[in-house]
Formats: sequence, structure tokens, C-alpha cells
Amino acid sequence: MNCILFEDRAVSQMYPIVLARPAYGITCGGFRLAELVSQAFQACRGVVRHHLGALQAQNQPQLHETPLADDQPTLLLNARLVPRVRTLAALQSWIASGQPGIVQHEGQLVAALLPAGHRVPSAKVTYDEFLAFAEALQPGAKLPARDEAFEVFQYAHDVVRFNEEIIHENLEFRLKQGAYREIRDGLFAAGEISLGENVVIDASHGPILVEEGASIGPFCFLRGPAYLGRNVKVIEHSAIKDAVSLGHTTKIGGEVEATIIEPYSNKQHHGFLGHSYLGSWINLGAGTSNSDLKNTYGTVNMEYPSGRVATNMQFVGSIFGDYSKTAINTGIFTGKTIGVCSMLYGFVTTNVASFVNYARLFGQVTELPPEVMISTQQRMFQRRSVEQTPADIQLIHDMYLLTQEERQLTGEPLVF
Repeated sequence: MNCILFEDRAVSQMYPIVLARPAYGITCGGFRLAELVSQAFQACRGVVRHHLGALQAQNQPQLHETPLADDQPTLLLNARLVPRVRTLAALQSWIASGQPGIVQHEGQLVAALLPAGHRVPSAKVTYDEFLAFAEALQPGAKLPARDEAFEVFQYAHDVVRFNEEIIHENLEFRLKQGAYREIRDGLFAAGEISLGENVVIDASHGPILVEEGASIGPFCFLRGPAYLGRNVKVIEHSAIKDAVSLGHTTKIGGEVEATIIEPYSNKQHHGFLGHSYLGSWINLGAGTSNSDLKNTYGTVNMEYPSGRVATNMQFVGSIFGDYSKTAINTGIFTGKTIGVCSMLYGFVTTNVASFVNYARLFGQVTELPPEVMISTQQRMFQRRSVEQTPADIQLIHDMYLLTQEERQLTGEPLVF
């Protein structure tokens, strides 16, 4: 069985969290779609936007280089598919039936099972050429429409919503698949971890899974369901609770609730972070807090480049793109998006564009040139013993160009 994970044109609606990563690399419920799919299919290829091709080749070589067999059926999967274990089981059941077909959502291709011998674009095909192929697939005699509904992310806030919804079943799946041992009631560890004294565990609503190399300081409170990746460091007197997914090599302090934090990000000091998504290589300064509930207790509306979107969610915090930073005591209002490679100071009352110094409290929003972020990236990487490559540097340049227009649409004067 071949598998192709592809990004479609609607992936841009998931701004800003897809600027620096493919949609299949978004963590939700303790899993990434690429991780789930790679467990099920040996031959799997990724088709991503132009500016992410080199990054995929560097970080996911198995998705970039794996050849596909001509004599095997091929499963096409939209990279915005929610990484729910139940969905993977439904896909495997479909494949076992051997019945070709197609699943769409609002006219967008979500999944298609092509029979052996069906034409599949080669690995050398461009992103646009593959999209033309995928968009030409329509329900018909050879690919009948299937009466199935597979959930997909439409906007960035959907990741926060689905994280709460699927994390329990996903963690139960991890428990069955992995070599975890129960070291406290409801606390499961894989490999050696460090657990400080007087740590309080509440697993009444779901388990807490901790990967090898993680450390949890004394006087911490952990309430499940929660997932702590490899080498996570939880600082003393921290509270981790209610659907938290922490990527590997993150440092966490203060209070974190119902939030996803991707690898290499730091929220090391006191402050509240709730119902939020943080990309990678983010640092929140001491005292940084966000609001995740309006004073009216009403549902939150989000502003995206495509327009205003009703989330129908009462709790929505902050959505951070990769590489952004906050100064000490930064306060972020409800439901704000933070672009990539930006620096935040004071109160954040509006969405923040990419590549800016945002200090509206002091009457200033200034543009950050990519060279500054490349130097910052190099220093961050060195602190984590990560090598900065030409692909990493090029990504900064590409993201700067891709977000050029939004800096002119923020309504803020840019000072150069």
C-alpha cells in the first residue's frame, strides 16, 4: 500500500501555524498526522508547498525520498486531516475492503483510495502539478464517493478544539502501543524520567504520559489527560492540566491548560497559558499571560487574513507561529494570532503580523528584517545543540517574503 500525504490550497487558511511546518506536522492530541500514518504505511510520501520542500527533505527524509510501488493501491490523504486514532482505524478498515473511492469535505479532497495501476504523479512532480492531479479526481464510476466523514482542520483554532476532543483516545492508544510503566496512579513513564518530591497527580479525567528524559520538578500539579514528550522539563511549582500536549525538548513553568506546545519552545516562568497553540522555537518571557475567556463569557471570533471566523468556542487563547518571542509581563488578549518571527512587548490587543516588533503600548510597530531572525535562530539552535542548515536559513527568507503583504495590512505604521 502506498500513501501520499498532500497539502491542498486550503492549507493557507491555517495561518500562522503552517508557515514554518507542513500541516501533517501539527501536534494535536499528542500525535502528529505524519507519525500516525508512518506507523500504518511503510511507503509514504509527502507533497508540501514549495517553500517547505527543502525542510521536508531535511527533517522528514522518509517522506521525501520513499519510492512508491507501481503495482500497489495508493491512498491519498489530505495533510489537514485531524490525527485521531479512530480515523486511522477507519482508513485501515477501508483499505482492507479493497474498494477504491473518494471522500470530500465541502468540495475539498480529504482522502482517495486509488486502485493498483491507477496513474500516480512521480516523486519529481511539482506541488502545483500534484494539486492539479488531486483536484481532477472527482467521484465517478472508477472512484465512487464514500459516505464517510473524516475531520479536517479548517483554521488554526480548530487544533485547540480537536486537541481537547481527541487527546484521551489518542493517549489510550499510545499506552497500548508503547512500553510505559505506571509509576504513580495514572502517571505512565516510558524510560527513565526524573520526578521531584511532592508532585500531585490527578488522573481522574485521563492519564498522564511522560516520555524518556523528561523531568518534573517538586511541588508540581499534573491533571490529565496530558502528554509530555522526550526531554520535557517542567519547572517546580508548575500546573499542567486538562489536555496539554508538550513536544520534546520544551521547558514549562507556571500554569498551562488545554494547550499544545511544539518542540524546542520555552514557557519557563510564571504566568498563565490556556487553550493555546505554540509553534516551535518560541520563548515566553517571565510573567507572560494570555486570556482565553471573554469578559462577556461569549464565544470567540477570530480574525484571519481570509476574514472574520466564528469559532463557536468559549475558550480560545493565543495562536503562535514559530520563532516568536514575548518580553516580560506581556499580556495577550483573547483569541489573538501571532505571526512567525515577531517580538511582543506590553499588551497585545490585536493580531500580530509576522516579522515585527510589536509594541503598540509604546506607540510603535517596527519591521524585523530576516537577517535579525537568522542570527537569532543560530543562537537558539546552538543552545539546543541543533545545527543551523541552509534549509533553515532559507525558510526564514521565504517566510519573510510570503508575509510581506500582511505587514502592510495591519493598520499600524511601520518604522524602519
